[in-house]
Amino acid sequence: MLLDISKKTPYNFSSVEKKWQNFWLKNNSFRTNPDAAGRKYYVLEMFMYPSGKVHIGHVRNYIIGDIIARYKRACGFSVLHPVGWDAFGLPAENAALKQNGHPKDWTYKNIEIMKKQLLSLGFSYDWEREFATCDEKYYGFQQKIFLAFYKKGLVYRKEAEVNWDPVDNCVLANEQVIDGCGWRSGAPVIKRKLAQWFLGITSFAEELLSEIDNLDGWPEKVKTMQRNWIGKSEGCSINFQTNCGKEITIFTTRPETIFGATFLAISPDHPLALELASRNEKIKEFVEKFKKGSVAREVFDKQEKLGIDTGLVVNHPFLDKKLPIYMANFVLMNYGTGAIFATPAHDERDYDFAKKYKLPVIQVIASPENNNDLPYLHDGILINSDFLNGLRVAEAKEVIIDKLCTMKKGRREVFYRLLDWGISRQRYWGCPIPVVHCDKCSIVPLEEKDLPVTLPYDVIFSEAGNPLDRHKSWKHVKCPICGRNALRETDTLDTFFDSSWYFLRFCVNDSSNDNLLEEKDISQWMRVDQYIGGVEHAILHLLYARFFSKALNECGFGNVREPFENLFTQGMVCNSTYRKENGDWLFPEEVQKKANGEYEMIATGEKVIVGHFEKMSKSKKNVVDPDTIVKNYGTDALRLFVVSDTPPERDFPWSDDGLEGCWRFINRVWRLFIYMKSCGICAPEAGLPIPALASDLEKLYKDFHRTIKNVTDSMEDRSMNKVVAYLRDSVNSVYLFLEKIKANKALFSHISRDLIKLMAPTIPHICEELWSILGFAGLVSDSPWPDYQKEYLEVVTINLPVQINGKLRGTISVNLDDSDDVIFQKAMQIPSVQKIISENLLKKKIFVRGKIINFVV
Repeated sequence: MLLDISKKTPYNFSSVEKKWQNFWLKNNSFRTNPDAAGRKYYVLEMFMYPSGKVHIGHVRNYIIGDIIARYKRACGFSVLHPVGWDAFGLPAENAALKQNGHPKDWTYKNIEIMKKQLLSLGFSYDWEREFATCDEKYYGFQQKIFLAFYKKGLVYRKEAEVNWDPVDNCVLANEQVIDGCGWRSGAPVIKRKLAQWFLGITSFAEELLSEIDNLDGWPEKVKTMQRNWIGKSEGCSINFQTNCGKEITIFTTRPETIFGATFLAISPDHPLALELASRNEKIKEFVEKFKKGSVAREVFDKQEKLGIDTGLVVNHPFLDKKLPIYMANFVLMNYGTGAIFATPAHDERDYDFAKKYKLPVIQVIASPENNNDLPYLHDGILINSDFLNGLRVAEAKEVIIDKLCTMKKGRREVFYRLLDWGISRQRYWGCPIPVVHCDKCSIVPLEEKDLPVTLPYDVIFSEAGNPLDRHKSWKHVKCPICGRNALRETDTLDTFFDSSWYFLRFCVNDSSNDNLLEEKDISQWMRVDQYIGGVEHAILHLLYARFFSKALNECGFGNVREPFENLFTQGMVCNSTYRKENGDWLFPEEVQKKANGEYEMIATGEKVIVGHFEKMSKSKKNVVDPDTIVKNYGTDALRLFVVSDTPPERDFPWSDDGLEGCWRFINRVWRLFIYMKSCGICAPEAGLPIPALASDLEKLYKDFHRTIKNVTDSMEDRSMNKVVAYLRDSVNSVYLFLEKIKANKALFSHISRDLIKLMAPTIPHICEELWSILGFAGLVSDSPWPDYQKEYLEVVTINLPVQINGKLRGTISVNLDDSDDVIFQKAMQIPSVQKIISENLLKKKIFVRGKIINFVV
């Protein structure tokens, strides 16, 4: 009969967790030591916006980072694990309008609230390096960066078409346009030309693209998204002569389809289109209509294809025929040349347009499989194409480009989908742009001695538009060159500018240092060894951060051109949703489950529709408050739960039962170690040699060394869910030997010491307390990671039966350590298995480790 210790000393998590959180903070336990010997390790979770409340999505992200930081510190690395706040942005101004307050007050109050939440979660941050992007010191440094970019020619100002909200009187980013309307006002967005500041990211397009291949520590999905966003297109430009004496240059990636061209299409923003609009009322109406709506490329792709015949034609470069010129709303002026030749038989947009306006469709690529469905978009053999007939697409492309170059009617070209980055925002709560506008001297960048340009506090938010534009005195200054009256730039910087270099500022070892960046500190800490954040930042933030590193390097700041060595994108936290049949969302506490498995409203008995595991959202009322979880279950239970069961890169389904299970495990750990303490398990015993052991205890000790190896390997692989599984198994194994603990103090003192170390990165509070209770020196947070002895890692070989559709087809000999892929590969090498699978459709592979393999065909 097993010994029952379930009624032993209860665990007071609230007292223990507060004790150690206060200790860590008071003693600055996780302060970065730049002088420490050993290898460096820089772990960073993506900047948090101070919205006022830490949500579970934040919690999972930051717990993963904290586990890595604690583990690496235990492995002897000098760890940099900082925290800060991405604090500028539109929500603060919205809150000021709504609450009749001030964005600065709102932001710093939220930072104070959220910092308390982070402290309650036991994160091992170096709080001495904390800053917010709205700190005057930080954005003063940022203004220095702007000026450095300006001097290098990487910042410029030009007129550009933008999304304009006529109600809020401001520019909207493409992401802020929802179904053609402003995301806040709901007003239809119009296109408007404004003078805007831009960063020349396109000058780095090729390097940004080519270096993706060297980002070995990044998820392939993210690398693909960046490649697609940069969008390198190789093709050629072709010059067409019009019947009005003008020349139109088009860019195409499909020059081999030129013999299938049946019309040209130009953007309504093309210079020729604007010229025609000045003298043709119908064309003018079309151009004006085009100006309504967003400039976002995604909106263009989805909208109905519309056009108008300009009445002009061009000569085909190889055939004796004329092609009409249409103005089309799907042609963008900011990609290529703003003009295309259209081959409807081999392009979906061209095909839709041609059918709508009854234009010819000429097939010039034949399918090898005789698939004549149009538009045909794949490889094939050229037909109806004169000297290209019979060639494959790739060969025909080279031939036609060479021909056009020889005829001087075209040339090879490379274009990128990536556009220069518009950084102007007509908002108050952002970093001021350090230039003034003078009627005589034009744009005048400020000197560094005049920085920082700080935001005035006395602004009015009761009206739409930019408060800085309306300020009575702030914008009125003297020109630094001529001394005449001048105006400050009232646009502020896009907040992505703020978050594109913060990881470099964290490297500065002396936070009081007034230098922008310290070369020796950058060299010491960069690159970031592990960056952690959501995949939704795959394009904008991560691409901008890569650009900044290269641009700063060009300006003499830092010696790093790629900022992040390894990138980990955690999955979202999902939860069930509950709705009435009319669509109204309900809180979980308003719902109960009936005996038949259906759900109903507690108050009215109305039927409830359940949606399983949707992304947490306030609007859907399925958000879980981490403060409530910490209060009821403790931080360690929450930390354990969000990394258990589900691999951290996958979406995580929230489960109250799962949380309860983690709480029970925490208590089970507590009872086990308190019982071991009562049996004499302590630090001095852990220093004694382990005597000869009985076979069952010897197996326990060997299995524990395998656990150390498995946990270590899983930590390195970021497989936190596996770490939790191994720790559970190890605790359960020790429970089987409760009656033998007193008689084997040295053995169990060794195991207890190293088991606490293994658990400490994930559940640090209880481990710190147990470490202290058992009398071990110092903090477990400062203790080295346990080593395993290779001689104890006995490889177990077993014979595994292999079935197909439940019928035995053979056996294979495998090591228990073999991976699933290796075992399946061995199983499929059995001749009878190989034959059956080759003759049938394999539907499913089932593997119960250590027991059986079954193929379903």
